[in-house]
Amino acid sequence: MEFVDTTHPFGTIWRKVMMWWFIVTDGLLFAGFLASYGYARLLSFHWPDLAAVFSLKYIAAMTFVLISSSATMASAVEASGKRQRRLTLAYVLLTVVGGVVFLGMQAYEWVHLIGEGVRLWQNPWGDASFGSYFFLLTGFHGTHVVTGVIVLTSTAIRLLRNRSTAEGVEMAGLYWHFVDLVWVFIFTLFYLV
Repeated sequence: MEFVDTTHPFGTIWRKVMMWWFIVTDGLLFAGFLASYGYARLLSFHWPDLAAVFSLKYIAAMTFVLISSSATMASAVEASGKRQRRLTLAYVLLTVVGGVVFLGMQAYEWVHLIGEGVRLWQNPWGDASFGSYFFLLTGFHGTHVVTGVIVLTSTAIRLLRNRSTAEGVEMAGLYWHFVDLVWVFIFTLFYLV
């Protein structure tokens, strides 16, 4: 009888497999939300003119902040693989700052649109479902960013206490890159198209 190593399914550590399962299932949930949004938009006769609702420069700046934080996270993962703890900590903290700045920018956008009259059930520029989809997509993504900031802050604390591993930094990085990738789809399909 041959021994099967069940601690490394698919040739990798089980934590990474579970993170990928989460990413795939959560990605499908976001895909469902975006597909629903696209369907509602196609059926709408009075979808708002996005150029009149959003400042594309501001949304592009938000996107730049989040994509830049993905670069710092990739640098953190690389530094952790080389056992450069201080450099890893610096990059993780820069990633946290990027996440917090993004959240602040998103909060400003929400306050601005609420001030303009956008609600879950109405909006002043046309189809009422626009507000529902705006708050659903950006709010659900924002919740993921908050979770990522918490995970990265925890990772930074563990790095300070010399209790984090390269594997832990990599897991946090996988999650953060997923959050950034989802934003690229939201940015493209909700704000640009």
